[in-house]
Amino acid sequence: MRINKYLALCGVSSRRNSEVFVVEGKVKVNGRTVTDLSTDIKDTDIVTVNGEKVTPVEQHIYIMLNKPKGYVCTTSDEYGRKNVLQLLDAEYASKRIFPVGRLDFDTEGLLLLTTDGDLANRIMHPHNEVPKTYVAKIEGDISEQELNKLRGGVILDGVKTKKCRAKLKDFTDGISRVEVVITEGRNRQVRRMFDSINREVIFLKRTAIGELKLGNLYRGESRVLGDKEIEYLKKL
Repeated sequence: MRINKYLALCGVSSRRNSEVFVVEGKVKVNGRTVTDLSTDIKDTDIVTVNGEKVTPVEQHIYIMLNKPKGYVCTTSDEYGRKNVLQLLDAEYASKRIFPVGRLDFDTEGLLLLTTDGDLANRIMHPHNEVPKTYVAKIEGDISEQELNKLRGGVILDGVKTKKCRAKLKDFTDGISRVEVVITEGRNRQVRRMFDSINREVIFLKRTAIGELKLGNLYRGESRVLGDKEIEYLKKL
């Protein structure tokens, strides 16, 4: 089994992120540091990450969190900011659980956390084009012409975004609420898409990943996914 898949099965992270651990020299096999991503792991091998032995997880954990603003989606932060793992119940502190993708520091809403690296890889892989739904608040009224620019794709870092869905939900007290559905996951993508049409996002929340919806989960609260929800995600 390739080393990135093995690390994902151990709940270290997704396959893609696990490759970073390997390249950075944080992984040892039978006491020897390996940086070759083509390394195969056998059943008899002893694998460590940052000096800690890892083994495949027998029963994975799947959690939905309503991330508040002011938290980072990493297991640690060089600036000492609060991370989303601190919002989970104490029983998960010893588990190798990690966020599936990221939400910006100032963005809130639906975030999945799991020990299942393969599932995380399926959700995040751009080829699978899993739709992610956001609600953005914009000062002032926004026109259909502006929304059409978003729908058709805008240029970010020299590359055009894929077509998306965008519709005005309502306009109240000088604020437009716009629902945006994208199938990509570029850095701060929704905010930057609005920036490209000279509109600033003053609030952003992710409300759904595919058919999985945030529902009535309060800010900072989390819940374990049900069997049908897990089955749905595994089919993505």
